[in-house]
Amino acid sequence: MDVELASAFDATLPPWLIDELPELLAASPISTPEERIRLVNRLADRNWRAGNGGPFAAIVVDAASGALVSVGVNVVLASGLSATHAEMMALSLAQRALGRWDLGADGDELELVVNWRPCVMCYGATMWSGVRALTIAGEGAEVERLTGFDEGPMPADWVGEFERRGIRVSIGLGHDDAIEVFRAFGASDAVVYNARGANEA
Repeated sequence: MDVELASAFDATLPPWLIDELPELLAASPISTPEERIRLVNRLADRNWRAGNGGPFAAIVVDAASGALVSVGVNVVLASGLSATHAEMMALSLAQRALGRWDLGADGDELELVVNWRPCVMCYGATMWSGVRALTIAGEGAEVERLTGFDEGPMPADWVGEFERRGIRVSIGLGHDDAIEVFRAFGASDAVVYNARGANEA
């Protein structure tokens, strides 16, 4: 393989979401958990339909006030980078906005809100990001069954592993809406980008 070595990479939100950022900021704070989940479900549905990547979205908010810190969607297809999941985008953009890698520094209580349980990669990224809370619409095999994505091997006690590290986990709000997004994706001809087409779920 003859390649020139790369020395940097970048990933950006899709244009439709960049255009929406001022409106999202104007609507901040996002006061209730229900509103936060409703937003990530809406963004997840818009994202796959726009062809940027999978049907996944995430936000980082101040857990108490609901102030919006960052927004992320899956941009694997748009970026050509397998690591650019919604959680990775939201966490990285929050770190960039705040100017620090530890989102829990200075006693901040930040919450990551996602439309499904993080995959194995985003599980680790969430754990090490410094967020103090994780709110998800659901967890389990439905996402793999409905979409065909390989979410990877998660520890049996994944919630306990978070909570032992001071990260509160809340599951279930917006579950049915999240499932409808996955169902629509699965019924489409959208690209499922597992490595080499594999799905060992």
